[in-house]
Amino acid sequence: MQTLIDHQVEYHDYLLHLIPTKKFKTNTISLKFSSPIERESVTERALIPFVLQKGSTKYPSERELRLKLDDLYGAKFSINSSKKGENHVITFTLDIPNEKFIQGEDELFQKGIEFLHEVATNPKHDGESFDPEIVNKEKETLENKIKSIIDEKMQYANMRLIDEMCKDEKFGIRSHGYLEDLDSIDPKALYRRYQQMVKQDRLDIYIVGDIDDEKTKSIVESIFHMDRQPFVELNGPNVKEAPEVKDLTEKQKIQQAKLHLGYRTGIAYSDERYPALQVFNGIFGGFPHSKLFINVREKHSLAYYAASRFESHKGLLFVFSGIAPEKYDQAKKIIMQQHEHIKNGEITEQELEQTKKAVIHQLKETIDRSRGIIEWYYQQVIGGKEYTNQEMVEQIEAVTKDDVIAVANQVHLDTVYFLTAEDGGVANE
Repeated sequence: MQTLIDHQVEYHDYLLHLIPTKKFKTNTISLKFSSPIERESVTERALIPFVLQKGSTKYPSERELRLKLDDLYGAKFSINSSKKGENHVITFTLDIPNEKFIQGEDELFQKGIEFLHEVATNPKHDGESFDPEIVNKEKETLENKIKSIIDEKMQYANMRLIDEMCKDEKFGIRSHGYLEDLDSIDPKALYRRYQQMVKQDRLDIYIVGDIDDEKTKSIVESIFHMDRQPFVELNGPNVKEAPEVKDLTEKQKIQQAKLHLGYRTGIAYSDERYPALQVFNGIFGGFPHSKLFINVREKHSLAYYAASRFESHKGLLFVFSGIAPEKYDQAKKIIMQQHEHIKNGEITEQELEQTKKAVIHQLKETIDRSRGIIEWYYQQVIGGKEYTNQEMVEQIEAVTKDDVIAVANQVHLDTVYFLTAEDGGVANE
């Protein structure tokens, strides 16, 4: 496995990350604008990517944007928003063929950088407002996206679990925004929010591919002249202890119930126990050989699915399961038993080694994609600790059974959320 190195170049208004690798025949360029997440701004920020993809000053329609991408040898472009810990991130990404493999083309990378700069910093506007027609149409697009989460019950249950678990915390703010905000968003206010993002957010620029550091740095410097005064400080891990366990039941017209449990781990990305947390999660519910899958789904046939995942920047861990409504008590009991088994050291050597190999394989799969490499290194910006991929592999390999037991005893149940049928299921009501 190639050890990837993030060569960082710091400017007064952005941080450039150059990650050279000969693995790909494309170069991937990503701009990440990040700011602490706030309830009053999150819906506008979630709407901005939809509007920016509809045109810029130079390419004033979506069709003209797409034609330009065709000119760039079919480059792939996207803008999206997400939540990392208690921060909101807007990401522009361009995958473009490496000009080294195209005869007679020696400025393709520069053209790609110019395209990203244009779309990010020169949107279609009249000086003080976005195009009202575009804004109104994209408000409908965002509205449909939010409503689709309500229809996708696994996503909905996860969202509602976090709503309740992190009610008074920034992490409880929904990254995709809120339906009730949409009517009050107007093109002028949205343009002001966009300007605030471009001028004040932290900006990280990532470039992954078969690149020459000095030439790449020179091209970026020549194009990214931005009138920016970034001053935001990103939110670091805000890890909290679990209070008294909260139980919540919600009823809808559904057949398959969703039983989701939220735990506090007390461990975030920069914690020295983070590698052991990854192994604990793998043994608990992260893989098909995990205790949740084997015992809740296979052995007792209580769940259509049962798995766990952890949140690296908030010290949370979630269990997801789809069950028959009447199986609530039994499923909850067996899920919690699997946690107790790990706390009590009921881990075989085979489980431990198989899980460590699976965690390492997962990491290798992540960095087998250029966008995965960017996410791997950006996680370190948010998490406040730097690892190479090889260093992380070595730390995972070094995790012992006692390390996993110690983490298991650090993990405490916080919230139980049960989404069940209107006419079925027994829960705490």
